[in-house]
Amino acid sequence: MRILVLGAGGVGGYFGGRLAEKGADVTFLVREGRKQQLDKDGLIIRSINGDVTLHPRTVTASDPDGPYDLVLFSTKAYHLQGALSDLKPFVGDGTVILPLLNGVAHYPLLREAFGADRVIGGLCFIEATLDREGHVLQTSKDHYVRFGEFGQKETERIRRIESALSGTQAAFIRSGHIERDIWHKYLFIATIAGVTTLMRAPIGPIREAEGGEEFIRSLFREIERIMLADGAPLDPDIVDKHMQTMGNMSYGMKSSMQRDMEKGLSVEADHLHGYLLRIAKDHGIEAPLVRAIYQNLRVYGITGRLS
Repeated sequence: MRILVLGAGGVGGYFGGRLAEKGADVTFLVREGRKQQLDKDGLIIRSINGDVTLHPRTVTASDPDGPYDLVLFSTKAYHLQGALSDLKPFVGDGTVILPLLNGVAHYPLLREAFGADRVIGGLCFIEATLDREGHVLQTSKDHYVRFGEFGQKETERIRRIESALSGTQAAFIRSGHIERDIWHKYLFIATIAGVTTLMRAPIGPIREAEGGEEFIRSLFREIERIMLADGAPLDPDIVDKHMQTMGNMSYGMKSSMQRDMEKGLSVEADHLHGYLLRIAKDHGIEAPLVRAIYQNLRVYGITGRLS
């Protein structure tokens, strides 16, 4: 199976690298500067789950060699429109697109661009970033992808994809309830990204501060109410489960959005919290905590990258 990884940042570089490590037919679609870096130095992964240096095949949008069988769509949401255009020459009639973005706002755009039948559900759990040298730094014990057909379908193509992704150092897990899994992840990431960027602190001090856990739970509940109003298939006890997960996280754990802010990079404010506010408005729901988080991110968008 020919696999194209769109992007070679923390997420795409890590999961694509783990597939290449096991000998899968992997190519990275990257910008020219990143291509030159990877072609010269290789893809270097520094991980608590094992280091590896690879020399993968790379292409740019101006040098299409499609179609591919499977695309791991791992770009950031603020690069989504450009990525859709870049990807089109690599997509054929049999191509399947597996998105690894957070949230749900990208699915209508992917279906419109490539057809609903080509898009399956996906998400990932990982703490990874690029350092100044362009190396992938992966620091979490969790490093897995969940994927599956919408509608809980069992298909031949999803079994082929499962086989192609198996046997790697990272975990690629087929899910029979991928839509639920996507919304559960959205709830979690919107909350942890929200509190860590609003407080400018890792999760440990936020938990420990007086009223910290209550604040986190209140944000979970506010987002849960918005999602349920929009028909999201959330488990009744998902907030309790997420609170337990967050309580078990290391003291110094930072969300990827917080790390991006610390680097002065763009953040996915509109894709995550802005989208939640649009849903809330459609259903007449007040969301003061989400609004405060979104406003903080908007102000950062004006001032943060200038400091």
